[in-house]
Amino acid sequence: MDHDSETGALAREAIMRWRKSERLRLIDERLKLSPGQRRLHAAAIARHLSIALGDVHGRTVGVYWPFRGEPSLRPWMEQLHARGARCALPIVVERHAPLVFRSWWPGAAMARGIWNIPVPADGIAVRPDIVVSPVVGFDATCYRLGYGGGFYDRTLAAMARKPLVIGVGFAISSVATIHPLPHDIPMDLIITENGCTPRPYRSA
Repeated sequence: MDHDSETGALAREAIMRWRKSERLRLIDERLKLSPGQRRLHAAAIARHLSIALGDVHGRTVGVYWPFRGEPSLRPWMEQLHARGARCALPIVVERHAPLVFRSWWPGAAMARGIWNIPVPADGIAVRPDIVVSPVVGFDATCYRLGYGGGFYDRTLAAMARKPLVIGVGFAISSVATIHPLPHDIPMDLIITENGCTPRPYRSA
């Protein structure tokens, strides 16, 4: 290994250690919010999402089932369905494979997926036009800190047609930077209870 490669490897290792520690801190802060606070914040996030997306009739929206204190968008998912959108939930098929999105609707039969997160028990695999992704943390340039499995980055990288990607989380999950690495894919928007932050424009 040459010097530059060794330096890069050491820097990456330090970033990964920082991320592991920061995830624990951010999840702990999120779980300190009361159920009432989380409900209020989630309702505000849902309102901002509805404004950002506008007419969703006929569009496929990848959402998520809340886990470890994430904002619960389940009421909003029902609203999407009523407005003519098709909702889809992510499913982990293999540890190092992209996620598969499967159709969901109110009353759909659910099964226990990985980490006991509910997933649609049946339904067709679909390709989302919009992906709403929960964040553990986020920064001002719309990079997302997730749980470390790389599922969303792999999924987005594998899509031939990139969807609109929106990260959602609580404002307390903001960090100065996630120290993005080459495999990290930024969100197009970050939405919290305080509003919507688009990814900063960067000229060529």
